Amino acid sequence: MSQEGKATNSTPPQLRAGWEAIDRDDLAAAEEIARQALRHDPRDMEASYLLGSSLLFQDRYQEAIGPLRQAHVGAPRKGTGHRLGYCHLALGDLKNAELVLAQEIRAYPDLVNARNALGIALVRQSRIEDALRVFLEAVRLDPRSVEANNNIGNVLGDLGRYEEAIPYLQSALAAKPDLADTHHNLGLAFQSLKRHDEAIASLLTALELAPRSAYTLSYVLWNEMSVCRWRDLDARVNVLRSQMREGNVPAAPFTFLAVSHSAEEQRHCAALHLREKVPARPSPLWQGTRYRHEKIRLAYLSADFREHPVAQLTAGLFERHDRARFEVFGISYGPDDRSAMRRRLMQGFDRFVDALSSSDAGAAGSMRELEVDIVIDLQGHTTGARPGILAHRPAPVQAGYLGFPATTGADFIDYVIADAFVVPAAQQRLFSEQVVHLPDCFQVNDHQRVNPGHPPTRAEEGLPEKGFVFCCFNNTYKLNPWMFDIWMRLLREVPGSVLWLREESRTAGANLREEARARGVDPARIVFARRLPAFADHLARHRLADLFLDTLPYNAHTTASDALAAGLPLLTCAGSAYAGRVAGSLLRTIGMPDLITGNLQDYEALAMKLARDRPLLADLRTRLERNLATSALFDTDRFRRHIEAAYVTMWEIQQRGEPPRAFAVEMRTSDADERR
Repeated sequence: MSQEGKATNSTPPQLRAGWEAIDRDDLAAAEEIARQALRHDPRDMEASYLLGSSLLFQDRYQEAIGPLRQAHVGAPRKGTGHRLGYCHLALGDLKNAELVLAQEIRAYPDLVNARNALGIALVRQSRIEDALRVFLEAVRLDPRSVEANNNIGNVLGDLGRYEEAIPYLQSALAAKPDLADTHHNLGLAFQSLKRHDEAIASLLTALELAPRSAYTLSYVLWNEMSVCRWRDLDARVNVLRSQMREGNVPAAPFTFLAVSHSAEEQRHCAALHLREKVPARPSPLWQGTRYRHEKIRLAYLSADFREHPVAQLTAGLFERHDRARFEVFGISYGPDDRSAMRRRLMQGFDRFVDALSSSDAGAAGSMRELEVDIVIDLQGHTTGARPGILAHRPAPVQAGYLGFPATTGADFIDYVIADAFVVPAAQQRLFSEQVVHLPDCFQVNDHQRVNPGHPPTRAEEGLPEKGFVFCCFNNTYKLNPWMFDIWMRLLREVPGSVLWLREESRTAGANLREEARARGVDPARIVFARRLPAFADHLARHRLADLFLDTLPYNAHTTASDALAAGLPLLTCAGSAYAGRVAGSLLRTIGMPDLITGNLQDYEALAMKLARDRPLLADLRTRLERNLATSALFDTDRFRRHIEAAYVTMWEIQQRGEPPRAFAVEMRTSDADERR
């Protein structure tokens, strides 16, 4: 907090002593001096300003507002408006903060700190572009302002303009290298650009400066896993678990899914995260109003209505919803990537609301104005999530689906849509939501899924012409040393075999080859799949592989659908938590349950058997190709009937005035079944 406008030449000696007390951080003495002066003369504006300032610096914002307002109105001077506005800002009164700070800037245009405070008030109202203009003006006035540079970097990061953000964050650090939060935010900017080595360096610096800072350790883990740097993995995970058990250092829940086998731990992580992100529960926007709609109004909420796996899975569902019974809205708070997928999604909803620039309250208010009956959150705690939106309770029924394979830990989300395999009934106690079981697989797949093109040759992909090809196209953050141990044993035992992985980065590739060498395997037997511009071509090349090897504790999800759709058998090990059971659900639904193992020993043994028994593997491939034509897994209409039945049941429970409860949806083979 700045110290502008303190004692002047006309300040009486006793009050000058009060300002000197503030300078030496003796705030209690400054407060007492101001109160003595006000007892003598309650209209002493200088004493009011001193009292308000001393209270402000003690974080007693509510008490500080009165004397600061008196000074600001009675004898305005440079600094009173800034300090009064800062109090409003600290108390969450953003409108009054904006009003007072804007007035202060008009009166004193050179006040950089007031501009920074105004920008923060605008950020908290999700007026990001307005805030950026304010911060840029602050840095124009004072290019060396640490706060202004830091704020610009953070806002540009919020806008997804990470390349632009980095120089501002670096400028702030050049002036003040010990800013842990700035090192953290710089690391996140590098992370978003997949510059993982630089992200790790920045985040480790932040961790050294503030070892118990929120999320930093989990982001270090994320970046190290993304480049398969495993040497400190166990130690970091142990520290992360220890910090969470103590209950005061939040971790990124999505990162935690990749290192935890425990649904109970995952719930604790989510709850701690929510306590950080939604510290105070706002008043509910929906307060029991009875809607009388002819159709149930569904709103799908997401930051990923763009070229993204969630959109790729769900687009066909949005298009095929029964418009005789449902109105379907899309509420988007993510960036517009101007892709064909974005255009398709916008056309697939009855109404599409771009809430990117809206505050949490504003986005929730939009749904309340639309009188949404059921809002379905597709984000959970994944990148870009804003749990504060649903914390405002904009709809009578709120459900989570698809994007985050675990409990959100949120008591304002009533249901999670799953199936009996990914979330067995016995795990209901580990979910804050009531679990709804769909009869087939919980995962929707798009009826317009791109058909595989013509596969390239093995030589074109750098694969051996006759050797066995084990494959895993999962993201590198899902790989880990214990799965890699198994894979390397397979390569050692199956002569001429190779492991085909996605090409994430040069660093990841180099680290994986070194891990292979350390396990006695020629690094040349790790082959990396080059990036292809067309998804159909990527799907087609799955046919060059013999067996897809899944990961644990975080299974293949969309990548598993891709492999099965391309006719590639997939071997999984069912874990104990949702994220580790998804591939098993897909395999059960497509009629291949014999490719689900219950432990890693059986997983390794079955992989070895399939690599050595080519006729058995050929039979599996033939069965998979036959099942593709009849399976429920890629039948969007069948899935649509089941999830619509779930929505109807949720709505009927709510309309009867009953609390949310777990239930299972019965099989529907036609729309006639659904209407009975």
